[in-house]
Order: sequence, then C-alpha cells, then structure tokens
Amino acid sequence: MDRRDFLRGSAMVAAGAAVLPSVVRCNEVKWDAYKGKTAPIRMGIIGMGKQCIGHLNHLVHRDDVRVMALCDVESIRLNKSKEIADNAYKRIFGSSARPVDIYEDFRDILKRSDIDAVLISTQTHWHAAMSVMAAQAGKDVYCEKPMTLSIHEGRAIVNAVKRYGIVYQNGSQQRSDGKFRLACELVRNGKIGKVKTIFINNVGDPSGPCYLPAEPTPPTLNWDLWLGPAPYRPYNKILCPLDDWKVFPAWRSYSDYDGGGMTDWGAHHFDIGQWALGMDDSGPVQIVPPHESEFGRLTYVYANGTKMVRGGAKPSEAGLEIIGEIGRICVNRGYLMTEPDDLIRTKWGADDIRLYESSTHWNNFFDCVRERRDCVCTAEIGHRSSTVCHLGIICYRLDRTLNWDPVKERFVNDPEADRLIHKPTRAPWIV
Repeated sequence: MDRRDFLRGSAMVAAGAAVLPSVVRCNEVKWDAYKGKTAPIRMGIIGMGKQCIGHLNHLVHRDDVRVMALCDVESIRLNKSKEIADNAYKRIFGSSARPVDIYEDFRDILKRSDIDAVLISTQTHWHAAMSVMAAQAGKDVYCEKPMTLSIHEGRAIVNAVKRYGIVYQNGSQQRSDGKFRLACELVRNGKIGKVKTIFINNVGDPSGPCYLPAEPTPPTLNWDLWLGPAPYRPYNKILCPLDDWKVFPAWRSYSDYDGGGMTDWGAHHFDIGQWALGMDDSGPVQIVPPHESEFGRLTYVYANGTKMVRGGAKPSEAGLEIIGEIGRICVNRGYLMTEPDDLIRTKWGADDIRLYESSTHWNNFFDCVRERRDCVCTAEIGHRSSTVCHLGIICYRLDRTLNWDPVKERFVNDPEADRLIHKPTRAPWIV
C-alpha cells in the first residue's frame, strides 16, 4: 500500500471503519526471531517532549531495541532528539551507525514496515487517535498515561487492540513497582480484612477551559497538527514552548488537551486503588461530590460498599492509605508501611493470590512483544483506571451524585451525564 492509500485509510478513523489491511500481530512465524532475542525490536517514537527524553535516553542504550524513527510537530526539539539518538548510536556502533529518521507527521512512522512498535508520548488529546491508528497499522504500542481524554476513547482503544491483536502497555509504571504490588497482594489476600476506605493523596484538580491570547505561530511548528483532534484555537507559547524539556507541560491545565491533576497523578494512584480492589475490569458504582460526601471530598463507592476518597491519606508521605477492618496499609513510591507491622514480611502459600510481577515497565513491554502476551497494564486496565479519573471530572462538573454502571459503561438513567462520556473531536481524528 502506498502512502496515498494509507493516508486515505487513516482518515477513515473518523467513521470507525478504517480501510487498512488486516494485520495479525501475534503471527508466530513473524516473531520467531524475536522470541530468541536475536534481533532488536524496532521502535518509532512519537512526541519528543519533556517526558519522552528520559525514555529516549533509555531506549537508545538497550541491546534489544533499535530506535528507527522520531516524530514531532516542532522541528527544534525534533532535531535535538535526533542528535541525542544519533550520538548514542555512534558511540555504540561507530561509523556504521545508521542515522535515526525524523518526521513531522506520525503517519509516516506508522506506514513503515520496518517498525514493530511505537511509543506514544504526546499530549493526552492525541493518545486515542494515535493508538487506534497504530493498532490498525499493526504496531505494538507503549502509550503514556493518562491513556485518554474521555471514557469513550478508552473503549475505542480497547476494541482496536483486540481487533488487531497488538500488544499494548499503558504507562502506569507503578504496576511495575514491588511496593505497590505487595500492598495490593496484602489487600487481595485479606490481610487487613474487608477494605472499608482508601484515601488517595497527590491527585490535583481537573483542568479548565483555555482562554490564552493568540500569539504568532513559530515557523518551526505545525500548529494544526499539534492541535489534531482538539478544537481549533490560535497558538500560544504556554501550550507548546519551543524548548519544553525544561518546563512542566502547561497544556495539562486545559481541558481540550488533558484532564489536569485528576488524570495526571490520578491515573497513577486511582489505578493502584483499582488494582488493590480487584477492579481491573470494572469500577465504582457511585461518585459523590464533596458537598454530599461524609468525608467532604470527592468519593467513589464500589458495589461492595468500599469507598475511595480523593485526598486525606495519612501519613502525608503516603500516596494511598488503605484501611481495612483489621489493619492498614500506606504505600507510595519508595514507601510502604503496614499495620500490623509484620504484614510486610508475609510469607506466601501455594493458594494465596499473587499478582502480575513486572520488574520494570519497559522490560515487561518488550518481553510481551516477543512472547505475544498481555502486559502488566493492558489497554483494558488503563481504560478502567482512566475512567475513574473521568468519572470524577464529570462529577465535579455536574456537582451532584452520579450512579454508574461499570458493565454497560453508562450512567444510570442520566442522559445529561451520559453526554459527557464522549468528547467531540475535529475531523478526521474522530475515533
């Protein structure tokens, strides 16, 4: 298929029926060489911002990976990223090192048959369209969190991953942290009894509308492609500074591009709460705004009566405080405390529940690419955790208690809330 046919097909994502060729990524013949780790997995990277530079520096120094191409809509940071990759490969391979290719349009990466997997590290509003199109093109995907900008987008990604048989890893790397895994295993094995309440710190406020003034668009930036699925608005450097490696990505503050603090740290800590409760394929049944909650905070209620509360975890260094009938667990990155104290030294038996063990998120992804199996944070898991974040944002917006059906993924008898499940996007990027 030539480039013209591919671009015509990619536009069809708007109709939900792309005319791309059927691709079966779990084809055993294709992946025989990779199973033995005799050949590197060939990567394309999309979105060369602040978060991605750390990934790039890691990936170019792996023996089992070759970064083939980079993509960004802003040429200054794209060229700087190419320099990082090319210099690394020159140090490793000498004069025989192949220069890394660069593109402005991510579709030029997806059409290449010599790329096996892609890292999507763009603004959140791009994640769904890029993930679906990568699946259609037969590429395995590592997508940064938060996974989506709306609940609808998450289900679209899950469906595409299943249809095209790709491996998908959402970047909720706390699932590859032994302390979080142990905390969840203790909960799942009943070591603190029935869970009554989970308090979750570090989750910021939702994003808001963008009223930034118009500024001249830099000649090095394809502003229309930066916006992509988002509503059109004039350029402002707050949204896309020319060298954003040194600044926090301010686009997170605006609802056209991200969910703000609710989907930033919320995608991490709500995810662990879901894991601890065994809700990887489900979610809460009720969302209560602060003024109606007994805690004075946004509260999620699960079918068994367990409540998950935004904020209020003690001690302050805890990301999550999980309170059960006979014990308590507090966990964060680099921190784990249990009551009683000896829970942390629990010896497991043959019949105990053990959770998916992943040493690092990247190792897990590449192992699963070679072995054609599910990652520690699949599209379904990422979608369900993102849904918790979006439910909270919708609750804040409507400022009333909402009843949610996690099976149908609809609100119960609430058309007004249902309209917020889907976020309108610009053609042709509608999934």
